[in-house]
Amino acid sequence: MTLKSHSILLIILPILVASIEVSAALGGRKGDLVGSWRPIENLNDPIVQEIAKYAVEEHNKQAKTNLRFLSVVSGETQVVAGTNYRLVISAKDGAAVHKYQTVVWEKPWENFRKLTSFEELKAFAGD
Repeated sequence: MTLKSHSILLIILPILVASIEVSAALGGRKGDLVGSWRPIENLNDPIVQEIAKYAVEEHNKQAKTNLRFLSVVSGETQVVAGTNYRLVISAKDGAAVHKYQTVVWEKPWENFRKLTSFEELKAFAGD
């Protein structure tokens, strides 16, 4: 093996390992491409639930609010340098229940997690 091919292998191998880990954690879906959003098949997966709870806790810290996580309504993942989780969650604000769309970026091999967005979804007619 030449030095050049060895260097390429060292660059590609961590990406492949991360992709395999993400795929296995999310039910082993085939055909996931880097950068494309894919639906999460099991919203009750412990990792998905943990990410959603983290999003609410982190939002509460940043915005000085007191939302209480209820459930994950829907979700998608995107393979990047790690994984983006785009989730629609239900949370209580006092007595009122609202839906929020949140994005959390995670790199589990670095023990890294960051809330990148958290927005209330406005109700539409028929919602």
